[in-house]
Amino acid sequence: MTDTRYELYYWPGIQGRGEFVRLAFEDAGVPYVDVARRPETEGGGMAAMQRFLSGEAKGLRPFAPPFLVYGDLVMAQTALILQWLGPRIGLAPEDEAGRLAVHQIQLTITDFAAEIHDVHHPIAASLYYEDQKTEALRRATHLVKERFPKYLGWFESVLGKGGGPWFCGERIATADLSMFQVLSGLEYAFPKAMKRLEPKLPGLRALRDRVAARPGIAAYLASDRRIPFNKHGLFRHYPELDA
Repeated sequence: MTDTRYELYYWPGIQGRGEFVRLAFEDAGVPYVDVARRPETEGGGMAAMQRFLSGEAKGLRPFAPPFLVYGDLVMAQTALILQWLGPRIGLAPEDEAGRLAVHQIQLTITDFAAEIHDVHHPIAASLYYEDQKTEALRRATHLVKERFPKYLGWFESVLGKGGGPWFCGERIATADLSMFQVLSGLEYAFPKAMKRLEPKLPGLRALRDRVAARPGIAAYLASDRRIPFNKHGLFRHYPELDA
């Protein structure tokens, strides 16, 4: 650890994919700056983020938020950020096989998150949900009946294979925190569907509860730093899609 600060750049009004990174910092108790949520007078706001997105700032131009700046390093893509960050803040296995397993799980979470997002934007991300409701309803049927069991069943099957309560053994890692976020988001967006699936996911339900009870996470969830779920983020509740 050095005096260099961690600067997270993400949209200020939603949890989205940036929340996976926030949860890692909050659990580890590591200070970070959520740049776009700070006033522009303090060097924050959307203007600060736009410097990187436009290519004006140092480093490889990020394709999209979230991205993390640490000294001269600029890195985007949630899974990459967490792969780099986990070992630095005590949220990764010590062995190479364990770290690769965590990254594989994180990449699978990334795939799942993309499918969850696309259920309310099945035609184009540039269109409002209201412009593609018919297509969204059709996609939601397949997502809930086919993809939820496939993804969540796989996560359930690999949980604890490392000989402990977490994905890779006795030590919590970034993928465990990300799984908590996925489960929390799905319970918000698809409460009926998740209620039906719960009996088949005892391990994941226990993981969710263990993460929520961790001191850093519990304090974060109770604070105003945790942005509430809303209809602008990754997980959105439309009752008609959960019917």
